[in-house]
Amino acid sequence: MKKLLFIASFVIIGFGAKAQTAAVKLTDTAKLYNPAADAKEEIAGAVKQAAALHKNVLLQIGGNWCIWCIRFNNLVTQDPELNKYARDNYVIVHVNYSKENTNEKLLAQLGYPQRFGFPVFIVLDDKGNRLHTQNSSYLEDGKGHSKEKVMGFFKDWAPAAIDPKSYEKAK
Repeated sequence: MKKLLFIASFVIIGFGAKAQTAAVKLTDTAKLYNPAADAKEEIAGAVKQAAALHKNVLLQIGGNWCIWCIRFNNLVTQDPELNKYARDNYVIVHVNYSKENTNEKLLAQLGYPQRFGFPVFIVLDDKGNRLHTQNSSYLEDGKGHSKEKVMGFFKDWAPAAIDPKSYEKAK
């Protein structure tokens, strides 16, 4: 009986160590959000870039502490179709929200998007006007984000989707 308990304890400790190692690796590599960044300045630069490239700005608000923020970023950057569509239509800015920097004033100006949880997304046009705030829970499917729902969100708020010329009848 003592042998069985010893073996069971060893197995449980082994699984715990493996899970802790995975968590450390995620934390070490997850540097999407910079608490020291001047988010307002980064957004202003993204708006200028978007105007020059005829794109919109996508603000992904969250933190390195947020597993759903990391998962969303991984889905978009690792899926070639999502990555291409996002890069072709948006200038992307990761806006930090953490105990080190909540970006309180900026988020107040953006209509308190943190009320939806994290990540939360804001789409700005190429003049810096807020077009849409997206609650990420509507993009989820099961234990992750749905590629189809994310692509739908990207397409719904891409520059062509909100350009009146896209809806003019052919003459």
